[in-house]
Amino acid sequence: MPAYNCEAYIGDALRSILAQTYLKWEVIIVDDCSQDSTSDVVRRYAEVDNRIKYYRLHENSGAAKARNKGIEMAVGQYIAFLDSDDVWSTYKLEKQINFMRENQYTFTCTSYDKIDENGVKLNREIIAKVSSDYDGLLKTCPGNSTVIYDAVKIGKFFIPNIRKRNDYVMWLSVIKRANMLYGLQETLASHRVRSGSISSKKIDLVSYHWKVYREIEKLSFFKSCFLVFYWVIFTVLKLR
Repeated sequence: MPAYNCEAYIGDALRSILAQTYLKWEVIIVDDCSQDSTSDVVRRYAEVDNRIKYYRLHENSGAAKARNKGIEMAVGQYIAFLDSDDVWSTYKLEKQINFMRENQYTFTCTSYDKIDENGVKLNREIIAKVSSDYDGLLKTCPGNSTVIYDAVKIGKFFIPNIRKRNDYVMWLSVIKRANMLYGLQETLASHRVRSGSISSKKIDLVSYHWKVYREIEKLSFFKSCFLVFYWVIFTVLKLR
């Protein structure tokens, strides 16, 4: 869980982890030099449950480096992600890990819904696709707080230091080794829509998508144009 100036929301995220019916977890919070009381909030929870680990970066470095540090520190078989302002349903880990074990999947996501800054549901649900290969993932990115991959079977993955869409770059790396992303079509997480968040202004992400397709994935000019156009139509204009 990368964290930066999230004192208002990280308590909700941590409570959703503490409420999990699946008990064999650790949560690693990597604080990107928050200037608010994020550290105080986390430490209060860490004092009552030693499965909560807190690490503070030496300097503000961005979400990519914070994610990479958390992945480096993780020791479990499964690596899951939860943004500091999102929340999980109580059965999220139990249901998703059972889904992976029963089907021998190494890379999965779930459906999720949207909540506002006060935690009120916005009546918008994003249904996970049953399965996606690399080409499918180029068109549709899973919800970051829904993804789990099996680090024992396919290894750990680290991401380049880009400010936005760094989670997306990770999933594109994972699927090259896992071959498929499988979706559990049950809403087990909530994404918080915040006016000041990095992802709130979707049109600003167009240049980052272009960077992912052309510079990182090395796709052709025409395929990159098509994918950016597809993303704008179906995501920015909210046609799906």
